[in-house]
Amino acid sequence: MFKVKEAADALFQFITEHRWMICQAAFALYMIVLSVRDIRERRMSLLLLLSGVPLAVGSFFCGRDVPAAILISGAAVGIVFLAVSRGTKEAFGYGDSLLIVIMGMMLGFWEILSVLLAAFLLAAVFSAVLLFRNHFDRKASFPFVPFLTAAYIGGMFLGGY
Repeated sequence: MFKVKEAADALFQFITEHRWMICQAAFALYMIVLSVRDIRERRMSLLLLLSGVPLAVGSFFCGRDVPAAILISGAAVGIVFLAVSRGTKEAFGYGDSLLIVIMGMMLGFWEILSVLLAAFLLAAVFSAVLLFRNHFDRKASFPFVPFLTAAYIGGMFLGGY
């Protein structure tokens, strides 16, 4: 009986000390699911996409000391992308933009900017390679969520946030 209490205490201490890492891992799993869906179907269900909102809101309680204004401004970056989606008649999809809003709510202003920089860089390299190999032309499109996911997970492992 005593060992069970010790194990429970150790587990509670681990969870308490690693709350942010656990939140990041849960969000990474969510991003991976979205990526697979985006690659397979080239579209995302709104319900699945919005299931990330509780994760993003819950991350506020995951042990990071980030002012709410930074998190709100991170979401505002995504709102700018929603305007871009509307202005380009969805050349940049609404789903991608909504995901950036959710990621911005979780990460904050500076971190979402770094994720976006990395994601656009990865997408540019991917495009250049495929253009060079004549696999598609300038008008072709490809899913963007996998690049957001790779950038997020890469930043997570590099300790960027």
